Amino acid sequence: MSGLVLKLGPRERVLINGAVIENGDRRSRLSIVSPNANILRLRDAIHPDEARTPVRRLCYAAQLVLTGDANAEEAQPQLLRNVEELSRILTDPDSRKLLTTATEALLDGQFYQCLKALRALIPREDRLFAATRQ
Repeated sequence: MSGLVLKLGPRERVLINGAVIENGDRRSRLSIVSPNANILRLRDAIHPDEARTPVRRLCYAAQLVLTGDANAEEAQPQLLRNVEELSRILTDPDSRKLLTTATEALLDGQFYQCLKALRALIPREDRLFAATRQ
């Protein structure tokens, strides 16, 4: 994950390789230059109780790798299978592009990029579920 720049708001927290780091009173930028650093903005973290839909469950599984609570080598094949299952359901071009990005990130071992692509699917998933309830 070399070259990642995090822009943090006041008092924003981020998890980097298992350590929680809290920003000070002003906005700031952190440049992450170490390759393969595991990073998760805590404001983006999904609580286990929120992982009730297919996309959120996938995001949560990727998140567990970033927090160090799951082994990347063991999680990767399952995540790939789940992304493939989602690609059979979400067939529109935008979703396919995000799922392709997530797959490529997984194959490269880039769980943050995978999580980022999957999180972009959450609003679409919410709209689909809302439409089925009406």
